[in-house]
Amino acid sequence: MYTVLFVIAAYLLGSISFALVSSRLFGLADPRTYGSKNPGATNVLRSGNKLAALLTLVGDAAKGWLAVWLAFLYGGQFQVGQTGIACVCIAVFLGHLFPVFARFRGGKGVATALGVLLGISPLLGLAVLATWLCVALLTRYSSLSALVSAVLAPIYYGLLYGFNLYFAAIVVISAFLIGRHRQNIGNLLSGKESKIGSKKKAG
Repeated sequence: MYTVLFVIAAYLLGSISFALVSSRLFGLADPRTYGSKNPGATNVLRSGNKLAALLTLVGDAAKGWLAVWLAFLYGGQFQVGQTGIACVCIAVFLGHLFPVFARFRGGKGVATALGVLLGISPLLGLAVLATWLCVALLTRYSSLSALVSAVLAPIYYGLLYGFNLYFAAIVVISAFLIGRHRQNIGNLLSGKESKIGSKKKAG
């Protein structure tokens, strides 16, 4: 029973879209109407408001971390085991992808996935963040950075901690991340992908 409540709470927390919150706070257009039409930090940055983009990034990552941290902190007290915590990891991520508060039109989940990884293991999260930054600095493609990080995240975890239910949860999250970047993969292959910092185009 408590496991179900933890999972539902994680999904609802994940459903809070900080791209929409920050855009409304700063009087910006809905990020789903311009650029990549993705409610995420990279697309909010295309509005030209760096503070709004930073708030989106921090907020989306923080909710992923908070859900997992709380599950680890209180899971034992409420008999939520490794299976339940792994489900919490997936639930908060899926909440971002399919938010009930935004008619299930969510983002791609990169920042939230990072927050989940930091909640599971700070070392793992920092390794994935370093990977994202290295690829982004070299290519200036946020999508390529996310794809490389998604592929390497479960590999990093397996090398650091072995293969368990958290590894399985990370594989699921990585698979969804890659799936949400299908269009970006096509754009990268055709040379049409926008780079970080490019200005928005009206939708």
